[in-house]
Amino acid sequence: MVTDFNFLLQSMAWPLVLLLAWFVGERLHELWLIPRVSSYVAVGLLGGLVNLPGLTGAVPGLPFLANVALSLVLFELGYRINLRWFQHNPWVAVIGVVESFVTFGLIYLVCDHFGLAQDVSLIIAALSISASPAGIVRVANELRSAGQVSERVLHLCAINCMLSVLALKLVVGYWHLSTSGDLVLAAFGSIHVLVTSVGVGVLLGVVVPLLLRQRATQERGVTVVFALSVVLLTTMAYGLKLSPLLAALTFGIVARGRRVHLTNAQRDFGTAGDLLSVFLFVYIASLLNWADVATGLVLGLVLIAVRTVSKVACNVAAARLSGITERKGLMTGLALTPMSAFAILLLEQSRLYGFDPAVQVLSVMAAMMLLQELLGPVVTQRTLMAAHETHVTRQA
Repeated sequence: MVTDFNFLLQSMAWPLVLLLAWFVGERLHELWLIPRVSSYVAVGLLGGLVNLPGLTGAVPGLPFLANVALSLVLFELGYRINLRWFQHNPWVAVIGVVESFVTFGLIYLVCDHFGLAQDVSLIIAALSISASPAGIVRVANELRSAGQVSERVLHLCAINCMLSVLALKLVVGYWHLSTSGDLVLAAFGSIHVLVTSVGVGVLLGVVVPLLLRQRATQERGVTVVFALSVVLLTTMAYGLKLSPLLAALTFGIVARGRRVHLTNAQRDFGTAGDLLSVFLFVYIASLLNWADVATGLVLGLVLIAVRTVSKVACNVAAARLSGITERKGLMTGLALTPMSAFAILLLEQSRLYGFDPAVQVLSVMAAMMLLQELLGPVVTQRTLMAAHETHVTRQA
């Protein structure tokens, strides 16, 4: 009887927590305009704190589902990237690249100062380059945000994510080389993954719009086709041990260039996208260990401060060169605060592909991840509101 009751608890854990997360997210957004994603993270953290049976254990299929959820967001982020903008204003791309290198260097120095191992320091530095597309895109869509700061944040987020994947794969390749001495394995683990992931994304970005143009497809049908294509891409990436996140981002960028349009009403991929978003943030939060959070709190606070200063300083310093005011440069840097959903799934993929230090890195970064995913969306939301680029009311 006890066994049956425990099984029932484990079976009900995820549906109950997701339902609770949705209700909490809606209520807090209605009362205090708190970003829904922050509420989802909070519920996931509480579920992990009480060690709810069936939530914190290893459940088959959940990592894949989380990657599908984030890949949908990355596709949408890529779909909002206008490559011609970089031609007209190359300073935006320059800022993204320079800021990524500066962030990497400063974070590595901080980790080295705290006495962390070299491979751990390199991984943390590579992950710190990234911003959280899930947090930023969901908040921007929630606010229906549009304007100079909003578009710049989305474009810089895409650059940060691509460079973060590149840096992490190079670190993984370096680790394979240092541990095994096999140059072929090191190259296969980094260059092959990067090139093939981008290639798969480009292939789908060309083929899917081509198929859609063969017949008149309703707007809803376009959304379904793109969503199913992202699921296919994620499955392929898992089977070939590629990066589904990089492939999805590339898919979105190329599809945007093929002129098959998603309307504003189709952002977040509708109800299915909303459900996957709730799951993604609850799942990410449930992966964090509270003991690790307490142990690494000081380091986490220092890393957050250094990362924020790096992004803000670079955007403010190059603001006039890139055609905006220093105030908007400040807002752009602050809006890039969220980072952990993307970083955690990158670590999880690396662990599944045999990268042993990934487990240790997640423990070291637990406090940083928790604070930035819980509070980061709030910073992004308030920043976009201060920039007067939002188009919702408190009742929306």
